[in-house]
Amino acid sequence: MFDLDRWTEIWVTITRNKTRSFLTCFGVFWGILMLVILLGSGNGLKNSMFKTVEGFATNSLFFFSDRTSESYHGFNKGRVWYLRERDYEAVRLGVKGLDAISPIIWGNRSDKNIVYGQIAGTYNVKGVFPDYFKIEKPTLHYGRLMNEIDIQERRKVCLIGTRICEELFKNEDPCGKYVRVNGLYYQVIGVIKQIASGVNIGGRIESTVFIPFSTMQQTLNQGDIIHFLCVSVIPGYNIQQVIDETTGIMKRQNEISPTDPQAIGVVNIAAQFSTFQSLFSGIDILVWWVGLGTLLAGIIGISNIMMVTVKERTREIGVRRAIGAKPWNIISQIMSESLVLTALAGLLGLSCGVFLLDLVDKVMSANPAETPALLHPGVHIGTALAATFVLLICGLLAGLIPAWRALQIKAIDAIRDE
Repeated sequence: MFDLDRWTEIWVTITRNKTRSFLTCFGVFWGILMLVILLGSGNGLKNSMFKTVEGFATNSLFFFSDRTSESYHGFNKGRVWYLRERDYEAVRLGVKGLDAISPIIWGNRSDKNIVYGQIAGTYNVKGVFPDYFKIEKPTLHYGRLMNEIDIQERRKVCLIGTRICEELFKNEDPCGKYVRVNGLYYQVIGVIKQIASGVNIGGRIESTVFIPFSTMQQTLNQGDIIHFLCVSVIPGYNIQQVIDETTGIMKRQNEISPTDPQAIGVVNIAAQFSTFQSLFSGIDILVWWVGLGTLLAGIIGISNIMMVTVKERTREIGVRRAIGAKPWNIISQIMSESLVLTALAGLLGLSCGVFLLDLVDKVMSANPAETPALLHPGVHIGTALAATFVLLICGLLAGLIPAWRALQIKAIDAIRDE
């Protein structure tokens, strides 16, 4: 049952010495405020970092050929070799765990290589399969993406980036119109924009013309050479196993030593993403460690103040013991005072922390064109509940030692105390 008289007595005791109560609360207030701000800032930094890779398959791998570093089967060390279409087919059919796979070939980036009417510009040209857009996912502004029919029929179509659309077409819908790419005309079927701001392979999407792989392979007249082979792995599948199986197939098909560490280059986006995850896990642990340390300092302050309070109230406690107060009444009063002080200061610190984080979020998000250093800093509801639970437990523990000290006071000695 709620005992109004008891809680009134606790409140009167707390407010009896306002200066001491304020100093007691300030330590806990500052501790929980620092914890909330540190956690919120960590979350904002994490959100900002992961925003730069949003839309890019974080479980992706990119393979390319390099000079051999070992002689093998009569071939000298330092041999130049190229990935070919047969490698793509062998990997597609022989490696398990692939979610998407696409070869890439680069076009010539000569001066003013893209022309529309009287307007020309210099941009990247890339030949890909439709699966490529499952790895580097774009935002579609006009038209459609490339499909399998474009590949099979070697259609002379292309996708262009938003920057090209802006400079050549003045941001008007260009679908159905023709642009000249390296001397050949292609019909525009769509306009796309890159989502991920921190990752790109061979230039940003905004400044790139994408052509069906088979069409570009035929127009470049380079045979079946592949410049890059990119894959994305099914979530949960072993990344290293995919790397080993893929490089093994490539080495067998191209007479490369199985132990050659240099002949095949691998850009492991999955490993880099895993490194980011580990980094932010470490930051979270550090933040909790520092925040809880600050909070602990405040709790120790409350415990010390409560010890002083018990000493000052020795006569009062002795009189209560003499007239029949039970030990639990003494313990519960001391611990309740400690809990009330901790709860008031902690909840106030939590509220101020959330308010400050919300204010920072509004300021940092004022420029939507750029990704701010802190993106949506804040604490999750689960974290706030956990912090509140820890706070209340610490408040009870802070009153435990003073309550035990109060129990050691003998009634006769307390009455004699001056």
